Amino acid sequence: MAASPDSYRAISDKQVKVPVVTIETIFAGSYRPDFKSTKKQSMLAVKSFTFSPVQENTYVLYNEQKQCCIIDPGCYFPEERDELKTGIEKTGLTPVLLLNTHCHLDHVFGNKFVHDTWRLDLHIHPNEKPVLDFAPQSGLMWQLPFDNYEGPLVYLKEGNKIKIGEDELEIRFTPGHSPGSVSFYHEAGGFIIGGDVLFNRSIGRTDLPGGSMETLVQSIQTQFFTLPDETKVYSGHGPVTTVGFEKMNNPFVKMY
Repeated sequence: MAASPDSYRAISDKQVKVPVVTIETIFAGSYRPDFKSTKKQSMLAVKSFTFSPVQENTYVLYNEQKQCCIIDPGCYFPEERDELKTGIEKTGLTPVLLLNTHCHLDHVFGNKFVHDTWRLDLHIHPNEKPVLDFAPQSGLMWQLPFDNYEGPLVYLKEGNKIKIGEDELEIRFTPGHSPGSVSFYHEAGGFIIGGDVLFNRSIGRTDLPGGSMETLVQSIQTQFFTLPDETKVYSGHGPVTTVGFEKMNNPFVKMY
């Protein structure tokens, strides 16, 4: 039989009403347990590589369906290009996006290689087009000549989201180190790919063309420090850090 309205227990000193479930109610088919969905929230995983004499961090983000995006491929030497290709193929990943946080030479060395290998068009902020065009000249100045990407460009717009399968990256406009720098925030995974904006106990340099210390600090305060303290920051150089750690310890922008 079904539980009657008066069939309740008192819990502790509060009159919390809990229906009494009996064998009879279960077999009578009148008991309907309230099962809530336990589906695990999908999120992206992060794999990093460190490339070139400049020790730039290249990131591969991938989902459970083995789709991935490549961010800032800095592979300069042939063996580094092989390392990136092997690292992706051995894990069964399929690249679907090529993204640049910004277009300084150390972040674009491998753009052409990625495009030629996986036929991916480059996604950048429109303000970075002049920086991308200037990159080969910068390479000569640094004695690091390279073949620049010359394929189609897809322009990113701040505030929009891009998808890797069903997983989203929010595009955050973070200029200061470079005029069109963007960062990619993955809320579900609790991390942001920040390029050369915020480092572990440091910040990006602002003495390059289009740089501005005031703009960079504003980008960090409004686009990074508004994220949860536990948010991981994957930077263009150096080790991973967190928003909370930098708020407390970064000598350039600490808040406490």
